[in-house]
Parts: sequence; C-alpha cells; structure tokens
Amino acid sequence: MAGIDWLVLSGTLIFIVAYGVIKTRKFNSLKDHLKGGNSSNWWTIGLSVMATQASAITFLSTPGQAFHDGMGFVQFYFGLPLAMIVICMVFIPIYHKLKVYTAYEFLEQRFDLKTRTLAALLFLIQRGLAAGITIFAPAIILSTILGWDLKLLNVTIGVLVIIYTVSGGTKAVSITQKQQMFVIMSGMFIAFFIILNSLPEDINFSNAIDIAGIGGKMKVLDFSFDINERYTFWSGITGGLFLALSYFGTDQSQVQRYLSGKSIRESQLGLMFNAVLKIPMQFFILLVGVMVFVFFEFNQAPINFNPQVVEYLEQSKDPYYLTQKENYVKIKNDKKELQYSYVKSKNTGNNTLEIKNKIIELQILEKNSRENIKEIITQKNSDLETNDKDYVFIYFILNYLPKGIIGLLLAVILSAAMSSTASELNALSTTTVIDLYKRNHNKNKSETHYLKASKWFTIMWGIIAIIFASFGTLFENLIQLVNLIGSIFYGTILGIFLVAFFIKKVKGNAVFYSACISQTFIFLIYALTTVGYLWLNFIGAFFTIISAIIIQKMMRKD
Repeated sequence: MAGIDWLVLSGTLIFIVAYGVIKTRKFNSLKDHLKGGNSSNWWTIGLSVMATQASAITFLSTPGQAFHDGMGFVQFYFGLPLAMIVICMVFIPIYHKLKVYTAYEFLEQRFDLKTRTLAALLFLIQRGLAAGITIFAPAIILSTILGWDLKLLNVTIGVLVIIYTVSGGTKAVSITQKQQMFVIMSGMFIAFFIILNSLPEDINFSNAIDIAGIGGKMKVLDFSFDINERYTFWSGITGGLFLALSYFGTDQSQVQRYLSGKSIRESQLGLMFNAVLKIPMQFFILLVGVMVFVFFEFNQAPINFNPQVVEYLEQSKDPYYLTQKENYVKIKNDKKELQYSYVKSKNTGNNTLEIKNKIIELQILEKNSRENIKEIITQKNSDLETNDKDYVFIYFILNYLPKGIIGLLLAVILSAAMSSTASELNALSTTTVIDLYKRNHNKNKSETHYLKASKWFTIMWGIIAIIFASFGTLFENLIQLVNLIGSIFYGTILGIFLVAFFIKKVKGNAVFYSACISQTFIFLIYALTTVGYLWLNFIGAFFTIISAIIIQKMMRKD
C-alpha cells in the first residue's frame, strides 16, 4: 500500500471515531445512552438499520459469492420488504406504546420473567458469536492479503468500536453509521465504475452482462422446490421472510435502531426506507462481483485467490500443480480470445451459439482446474483454506485499483466492520443490563449506576468479541456463517414473539417449554440433515407456535 492509501484509510477511521465521540459527549442519561434520547429521524434510522446489517462480511464475501455463483444470492432478501411491513404494523406500535428499552421486556408483560430471560439469553448467545465473526471476517482477510498481524487487527477494530460505543451509546452508533454508509457506498460505486472502465475498449456494459450470462452469473431467480438448495425464490420468500421478521423484529441490535426514533411514524418510515433500498443495494453489490468475474475473463486471475494457497503451491514445486497451472493459463488465454470473438460476432449480428458453447466448455475446464488444486491442498496441507470466495474482491482491490482508491476500499471494509460491531455491542450491553442485570439482580439502583453498568458491559462484550475473533476459523463463506448462526436461533425467538402477538390464549409456561423443545429440534435438524439453513427460520418459528398451542391445551386438560 502506498502512503496515500494509509492516509485515506487512517484519516477516514479516525474521523468516524472522533465524530462519534464529540457529537455524543453531552449524552449522560440512561435513556440517552440506550435509546439515543428518542431523537433519531427516519433517514438516520434507515441508514443505521442498513449499516447494522451490512457488515464487512457483506463487502468482502458478497462480491466473491457472485464471482463464483452469480446473482442468485439476492433471493435471500426477497422476504425482507414483507417483513418490514409486518414489523411496522404490529411490532413497532407495541414497542413504542410500552416504552421498552429492549424487545424482550415485552415478553415479560405478555408471558413471564423466565420467557423474557430465555429469549434474551438466546439473543446474547447468537449475537455474541456473530459479533466475534464481524470483527474476525475483515481481520483474517486483511491479515492474509497484507501480512498484517491477525490478533493486532482484531484488537484494533474492537478497541476503536468500544471507544465510541462506550462514549455515546446508541446515539454514537446511529450518527457514525450515517458517515460509514456514505463511505461504504461511495467506495463501492467508485470500484464499480473503475471495473467498467478497466474492461477492454470494445467491451461495454451490455457486452459485460452478456459475458456474465454465458458464465451462468446472471440467473437471478430459481423457482425450484428443492429444500436442499440454499437460495431459491421460495426459500427467500418464506425462510427469508421469517429470518427478516426475527432479525429486524426481535434482534436487539436492530430493534434498538428504531426504538431511538422520535415517534412511531419516524421508526416506521426508517424501516420502510430499508424495505425499498435493501434489495437494490444487495443486487448492486452482487453486480460488482459479477463485473469482477467479467474483468478476469480478460485478465489473468490466480488459480486460487487465497495468496497463502498459491505461495504454498509455488514453494512445493509439485509437478501435478505445475501441470495444472500451465493448463489453467492456456484455458484462460483461449477463453479470452473466444470472448473477444463472441462480442465481435454479436455486435455484427452473426450467429454466436457455437462460440458460446466453446466458452462454456472452457469454463467447465477452468472450474475443474480450480477444484483439482483444492484437492491437492486438502491432501497436502488441510490447515490451508482452499475456499477462496472471501478473497476474490480484496485481491482485485489490492492488485488492480489505483493508489488512494485502495485505501478508500479498505476503509469501506473496516467501516462496515465497525458499524455492525458497534450495533452488536450496544445491543448486547443493553440486553445484559436491562433484561438480566437490572431485572434479575439489582432492581433498585440509581440511573447513574445502570448507565455505568451498561458501559462496563459494552467493554465486557467487546473483549469477548475480540477473544472469539482471535480464535475463529474460516467457514465455507463468511456471510453464510453469519446467516447460519442467526437461522439456528432466530426461528425459535420469532416463534415466541408471534405467539405473544397473535395467539392470546397461550400462556408463559407453554411458550417457554415449546421454545426449549423447538431450539433442541433445530439443533438436531442442523446436525443430522442437509436442509438449507434459510428453512431453519421457518421450521423453528412454526414448531414453536404449534408446540406452544399443543402444550397449552394439554395444561388446560390437566
């Protein structure tokens, strides 16, 4: 990295932290710290909600996901607008009417203390794990690519977030997320236009889309009913709906964003802002990844984007690897010439079917070469991560973007990590102090005491997240790991809330026992089957509701 990149990166991060600290230094009450003094307008809420969900994993993994698998991942978000409407109509009015600090306070008023505590604990477990991954994701990629110390990166990201989250609480999180979203989207748009400008002169955007289509990257919709497929239209509309309902309606890291609103209307408008823009934003981020794919159709790409894998193979001088590498380079060069021929034929109105078929054949051979390399690595050194989806975009950034822009895109990644982690720590602290500490242990302390406690709990959860991040390991794909963890727990939590809102005859004992049974059932499904994780949200919620009704009827008979 050049000096200008370091200047842009450090300047951006220092500005965001300083801005958050300075703007919120006068907020001293518990309400100010945990609910932002109920002063947020709708667009602040909307940007904060989007920034909370759009972690560094989104900007590292999603383009890589599109590079390998295409645009189909956008179906994951199809249920989100429907969920926003339900939350605006049902959840928000109740939360505001009861003036709660956390979503789980409502459960005690509707059911009992043990149900509130159970839901809070389920949230703390899954969100505590996710906070560690949110830090770990950018840290491990940057450490691998740039050679930075992984643990130092974990600590740096964690400490920066702790500073302004402890200083200003919810308000600091919300106002810094506005700046972070500006940095994030500016960086992504700049990267997108640089990619388009870096394509060969006779390859325009329309040609690029055609080339991506030949590679199978532009298939947005899958209407198959295979529940083992992770991303289909139906899993997005159903599983995605239930995941979004649980995440935005019951996850304190999101609930806290709109509980800070000036009024019910401001909170509702903030969520509808997210409903309108979220799918286009994710579509655009995936499209960036697809354009990176097109870029590498005309530029030489490594046989694996994880530099540690390539370095290991080069040092090993394995004859099979050298043969595969030679074949891979030849395939790439042949395919590049065919892509030029395809565009030329298409622009002149000639038949392109034969050329397309040849390109597809070479793409299959290229994929086989990549898979063969993964098998070599798995056999020789199983400790190396062969799945390179999370490395694709950062490789492109560091090797093909101009100086200064590299620093901006790294600032995008770290800003996204900080925004999501700040929301998570803020929510973890609030839930711990309100639902566990204040409610179960120290009920009659002063507001100052609880304010100090919330800051100490923020530090505690920050340290836990840093520790977890330091001992984390890469999964198949980081964005899938975060969504998987959420899906394992969200269904049960959502089921509790849906019973609370809509099934008045079910009481506390029934829903408590049904939630415990449902969570155990979900663990078993995940461990013993290959069901796509999005379906776990629907199954968990459905099982919790049905079992709660049955248990309640059995209790009445007794």
